[in-house]
Amino acid sequence: MEKVFHLGLTRDDLQGATLAIVPGDPDRAERISSFLENPRCLVQTREFHAYLGLLSGQPVVICSTGIGGPSTSIAVEELAQLGVDTFLRIGTTGAIQPHINEGDILISQASVRLDGASQHFAPLNYPAVSDFFATQAMVNACNNLNIDFHIGITASSDTFYPGQERYDTYSGYVPKAFQGSCEEWQKLGVMNYEMESATLFTMCAALGLKAACVAGVLVNRTRQEIPNVDHGEIEKKSVAVVLEAAKVLLSKA
Repeated sequence: MEKVFHLGLTRDDLQGATLAIVPGDPDRAERISSFLENPRCLVQTREFHAYLGLLSGQPVVICSTGIGGPSTSIAVEELAQLGVDTFLRIGTTGAIQPHINEGDILISQASVRLDGASQHFAPLNYPAVSDFFATQAMVNACNNLNIDFHIGITASSDTFYPGQERYDTYSGYVPKAFQGSCEEWQKLGVMNYEMESATLFTMCAALGLKAACVAGVLVNRTRQEIPNVDHGEIEKKSVAVVLEAAKVLLSKA
């Protein structure tokens, strides 16, 4: 097989891996890879940094996607071409429900499609839903590790500022389409904002792939806008959850 266009990898490079852990941050991808057996870097190009290693004796890919849906769709598409069928996203998030605490883990059951990339895979009335079994593995991992978590709906936006109704911007203006949107999502029970899950869920469901998403809470926006927590400790919890879930899914593959 020829190399895929952006990642520059072949199926042989993945050594039969069918599960990928997909953070947004390239540096986080490297840190996660250190928890694998015999990790090695496959490629570092643009936002895509990919690593291969063993988890419970089976090959696993760690590949950063960059921020947002468009680059996420590229990583998922090309990894799927190489044989990956399960995608576990790990990230950080801002909560919008007052009962959620900084440091909690949020598991996205489904996403509000505030993105554009997902519409290139299915129309807007197609739901952005996670895979049940992959999501249940995340829930079980949190329970087994005694980590506080919440499961529910995520608002997944293409933009960090206007789409998430942030006014701390250059202009201070939010377009009318998004004014009051944060309060509306709160009243509809949405847990949080992030920027990739709608594309990931829609794409994977439409293509017959499996996806789940876990994110550590850096800030609760009902109290403040700027995080003042230890990012490293929150990342450690998120990584522990996604690795535990991956082990379970690999054992049932």
